[in-house]
Order: sequence, then structure tokens, then C-alpha cells
Amino acid sequence: MKIFTPLLIAIPLLSFSLFSSAEIAVVVHPSSGVASLTEDDIARIFLGKSKSFPSGSAAVPVNQDEGAPARDKFNEAVCKKNSSQYKAYWSQLVFTGKGTAPKDGGNDAAVKALVAANPTMVGYVDSSVVDSSVKVVYKIP
Repeated sequence: MKIFTPLLIAIPLLSFSLFSSAEIAVVVHPSSGVASLTEDDIARIFLGKSKSFPSGSAAVPVNQDEGAPARDKFNEAVCKKNSSQYKAYWSQLVFTGKGTAPKDGGNDAAVKALVAANPTMVGYVDSSVVDSSVKVVYKIP
């Protein structure tokens, strides 16, 4: 029993550390004309400071659902906000009429499908689900 108890504690911790180290890919439609984006470009789009890609074409950001590990990692790495700060940021902009928060698109598969169907959308997914239906323009390790 003494060996079994630490093992029960170690397994969830190892699982969490493996999951949290998953790479996040920022993706666009392959025909969007966007070759790559910088972290600043992406942050500006997802924080409502820009409504277009650097090329000038329209950019519509789509988030994963609230509470998704990919969303938390994305917000902290790119937007430099934790989940509550991100929510508060958008609540203030929406309340004052200065912006409209990105729509929640669902999980990895749903966000990938939305981006694959719309050349103006930009989203993020776990890099393991990326295929030829979307184009990776930035990676978050």
C-alpha cells in the first residue's frame, strides 16, 4: 500500500504535465493568403485591436470553448492574460460598446472545421489535429 499511494498521486501529475506541454497551432484557411503571423499580430486580432490580417484582408478570430486547456494556454501565451483576465477584458469592451468578443467555436475539431470552411477565420488547435484543411501560421510550444 505504501508504494501504491505515491503511484496514485504521480500518475495524474504526469498526465497533466504531458497534456499541458501539447503544442498549440494557430491556423487559417489555406487560401487566406496569410503565410505567417507574429505573436503580436495574433494578440491584436484576438484582443479586438485589429480586424484584419497584416495583408489587409479581414480576420475573424474564433476561440475554443471556455475552460478548454488549449484556450487557457493560448490566452496566457499570446494574449498575456489568464482566463479570468481575458473574460474581464472582453466584458469591459462589450459593456462599453467598444468591441465584440471572439465567438467560441468548440473543441479542436470544431474550430478546425470552422477555419477550414471560412477564409477569414483564424483559430487555434492542438497541433496533433492539424491536417491539410488548415494552414499553420504560428506555433505555441
